Amino acid sequence: MLRIVKSGTTAIVLALAMLVTVSFSTAFALDKRDQTWSELKTEFFDAAEIHDGSGFLLLEAPKRADDAAIVPVKLTVDADRKVKRLVLFVDENPVPMAADFTFGPASPTASFSTRLRVNSYSYVRVVAQTADDQLYMTKTYVKASGGCSAPANKDLAAAKAQLGKMKLRLFQPAKSTVAGEAQSGIREAQIMIRHPNNSGFQMDQVTMLYIPAHFVDLIEVRQDDKLIMKVEGGISLSENPNLRFFYRDEGKGEITVRATDNEDREFKRSWPKTGS
Repeated sequence: MLRIVKSGTTAIVLALAMLVTVSFSTAFALDKRDQTWSELKTEFFDAAEIHDGSGFLLLEAPKRADDAAIVPVKLTVDADRKVKRLVLFVDENPVPMAADFTFGPASPTASFSTRLRVNSYSYVRVVAQTADDQLYMTKTYVKASGGCSAPANKDLAAAKAQLGKMKLRLFQPAKSTVAGEAQSGIREAQIMIRHPNNSGFQMDQVTMLYIPAHFVDLIEVRQDDKLIMKVEGGISLSENPNLRFFYRDEGKGEITVRATDNEDREFKRSWPKTGS
């Protein structure tokens, strides 16, 4: 066996060279993962400065998704920061913007959770617009593939029969959710809407033809006549869109959800705030 023994100086030089190579490769990989975002940022926000929001925005998602078609994501916003708009992205999806949230006067916080389709290894990120019109961003990397082309869980006939049906659940939030206001009428709610949210990339397993895109494009939630939130969605929201959020309970009245889809169908339902 031939052994090559390096002198001390030579070994140090080689080690430094390897370190530089590894560092460069790592930096290149990280840059490549962010390459799509540089284009999206210009498309959606022009030249606006976007600050690091990791100090007050916590975005949670599985590092490796169990099901790429139903990836849970949760955003927690610090209680002392007022956010009026959020834009949720899945960088590498065919339609990267998953949802655009606008929060109204009946919303005490922009914290929310939902479920996404993730089509390939990608950053999921949120850009928040605060009350002073500054932009902040946070992100997390999700390993998943095929979420936009995954077959629907139910057959088309069953999906059409349930189309637009809604369910509301009400919760008492944790005291830490909204600083100083947990005992002042802040409530948590979850809405679920029956809809296939077909992406246009799924194939009918019988006909072997692509199923046309059919998705919820707007969800509006109100407490009586006051807006809690409006969500403009697309194909990156999962089948049967599911949103969990907070509202400021003002006593008697109703929560009303109105949704539309890209085929101009409208779905609407109201519930008394005493229960679902």
